[in-house]
Amino acid sequence: MKILLLMDPAIPVPPIYYGGIERVVYDMACEYVKMGHEVTLVAGPNSKSPGRLIIYGANANTQSIRINFKLSFKVASILFKELPKHDVIHNFGRLFWLFPVAWFKIRKVQTYMRFITPFNIKWLNMIGVRNIFYTAVSNAIVKTGISGGGNWNTVYNCAPVEEFECNLSLNEDAPLVFLGRLERCKGAHSAIKVALLTGKKLIIAGNISPLSEEKEYFENELKPYFVHPLINYIGVIDNIQKQKLLCEALAMLLPVEWFEPFPIVIPESYACGTPILAFPGGGVPEGIDHGITGFICNSVEEMASHVSKIKYLNREDCRRKALKEYSRKTIASKYLDLYNS
Repeated sequence: MKILLLMDPAIPVPPIYYGGIERVVYDMACEYVKMGHEVTLVAGPNSKSPGRLIIYGANANTQSIRINFKLSFKVASILFKELPKHDVIHNFGRLFWLFPVAWFKIRKVQTYMRFITPFNIKWLNMIGVRNIFYTAVSNAIVKTGISGGGNWNTVYNCAPVEEFECNLSLNEDAPLVFLGRLERCKGAHSAIKVALLTGKKLIIAGNISPLSEEKEYFENELKPYFVHPLINYIGVIDNIQKQKLLCEALAMLLPVEWFEPFPIVIPESYACGTPILAFPGGGVPEGIDHGITGFICNSVEEMASHVSKIKYLNREDCRRKALKEYSRKTIASKYLDLYNS
């Protein structure tokens, strides 16, 4: 099968540091090539592809991009040229990119990895888009878009879980970890409170948002704690550093305060055998088997109380869940079923 993967250009594929969607797109491309399919990746500058690569647009310091006539025309010209060469267009970027080819017969898949505006889907369906499937990375995200109509499926995020090392035995002083953007909605401040309540070391890794209000949050509510002996902020980390961090962690804390679609750190953490303690935001509860691979908690105090129960969890259960449900092969096969249906 000849597959065209389309991505917004703001962050390179794959990202060096932060960039969940871009990492999944690259993993899918690699798996398709491994399976014997032909892949064309359309993405921003500094991207890499295991197959063909078409560069467009410009990188930015944020995931969001501004749609303008020049960028829209460039996407349209690429799609018109590539249309005869492919069997399916799988768009991980903005739905607007598919407008120029909405009426073409080619199979189209639109994947959402964030909260959906159903009006956009309803509008596209009203003008008669042909042969399109909509997917989202959790049932929770599907529910935000399904009122727009169309054919919907849930396909979770993948990770190269087979490549992650799994650590089944930990030191007694193994730390808790927080991994993600240092924005209020991600909950690093709650992770710090859990560490202080339990007396456990906490390692924080993540990038600082360029938004002014989030910079203030970092400076005023996180940074003052970095001098505490229990709290260690190590900045942004790459994939190799991430694996080492997760392998040596007692558990990962995911105290989100927003409608989290389905973070890639869930399969990544499980791949290392590391359980997860999380707040029930968005699609997060769909990834956690309570009392088996982690705990769903409704407050900082409840999360802190569950830290003492982590020792009763089997890290092999986490690894098995990663391999069974979130491997590149598993998720690629789910998408291929859609392409062929």
